[in-house]
Amino acid sequence: MTDYSAIEPYAAYFTRPLAEVGADLESYAALLAKWQTVQNLVSRETLEAVWSRHFADSLQVLSLLQPGDQSFLDIGSGGGFPALPLAIALKGSNRQFTLVEPNGRKVSFLRTVTRELGLLVAVEGRRSDQIDSRETPLPDVITCRALASLPQLCDWMAPFFGPHTRAILHKGREHVEELAETVTRWDFNVVLTTSDTDPSGVLLTLTNLSAKTVR
Repeated sequence: MTDYSAIEPYAAYFTRPLAEVGADLESYAALLAKWQTVQNLVSRETLEAVWSRHFADSLQVLSLLQPGDQSFLDIGSGGGFPALPLAIALKGSNRQFTLVEPNGRKVSFLRTVTRELGLLVAVEGRRSDQIDSRETPLPDVITCRALASLPQLCDWMAPFFGPHTRAILHKGREHVEELAETVTRWDFNVVLTTSDTDPSGVLLTLTNLSAKTVR
């Protein structure tokens, strides 16, 4: 039987019992291991530590969510982190997740997990800059993990930012330098939360994102 201790700290935020969420995550882990043989979804050295390195790392976002958060946009979803563990943890709550991933094989993987676990998830098989934000409802929360530097992420996120949108971003030890570079081009408010799984990492919560006016 799988040890659920890595995800247990977040069980208070789950919409179902820990055992049910854990069982779905077990199915996700099995699919991840199967597909990893043909498509590099996560780094090989972290596959054996999927519960702590990927599931718990994703689920820590739950503590930063608000009751009114209903729509989520995940950019550069890759193997599905953090969006799929969040969708699994919140299954049955009618929260809607949209995952954006241009790689065809990764799209197939994400859709397979979504279908087999019955998740309220839509997968967009293209880059975020190929999506017309005017035709997309503005999300309550934008998530992203291990994709690009913060200035680049702001370029990609800005078209989807509404007055009430928040971005919750996983960042490592480089976050200080990235924030310093980002403020030269963007206005925003930011709250830093120490990562539960990475001693040098943080979760950045960005609000009120807008490009600085050129004078």
